[in-house]
Amino acid sequence: MSTLLQVVEACGIVAFACSGFIEARRKEMDLVGVFVVAFITAFGGGTLRDMLLDRRPLYWVEHQEYALLVFILALLAIPLFKHLRSTVAEKIIVIADALGLGLFSAVGASLALEAQMPIFICAMMGVITGIFGGVLRDVLCNEIPMVFRRGQLYATCSFVGCWVYLILELLAAPQAVALIASIVVTLTMRLLAVRLDLKLPG
Repeated sequence: MSTLLQVVEACGIVAFACSGFIEARRKEMDLVGVFVVAFITAFGGGTLRDMLLDRRPLYWVEHQEYALLVFILALLAIPLFKHLRSTVAEKIIVIADALGLGLFSAVGASLALEAQMPIFICAMMGVITGIFGGVLRDVLCNEIPMVFRRGQLYATCSFVGCWVYLILELLAAPQAVALIASIVVTLTMRLLAVRLDLKLPG
């Protein structure tokens, strides 16, 4: 994995971990619960991606600093988020989740392309990487996963962002440009979907 992808992946881990921290605190979990929810949110999608692509060792096993980072952040997050107002917490979750979605979707599509998967599978692998951690987070917190609710666009944002990355790569654009464009499109689409209540037709 290139240094650029590692940086993007690390940022995605932090973003998804933050959404996990806040959701766990809203459910009044203790330190163990906060860490477990954050860990699964941060690593769930990437773990499934690595298993499907037959990548060994799993990325968070190969880079133990990722797991250590989430553990340290969990220790800092409890006092930091303890007195966070619910309205502020909701906004932080939406932004952190949208950012993590964009970051992980781009990385997932990139790694699948690197593994020479068919182009449509690359897009689906990006979506899986982007959404699965949030699915596990919501299940652990006894919520219907966000992606399964008939609400604002979520997986669709990831899917479009993945295609932006893949098309730019096929056009021989620099990887940095493709990654940034993909992340920006996914993030912007998701935030607009929340702001404007954009939904798929029923």
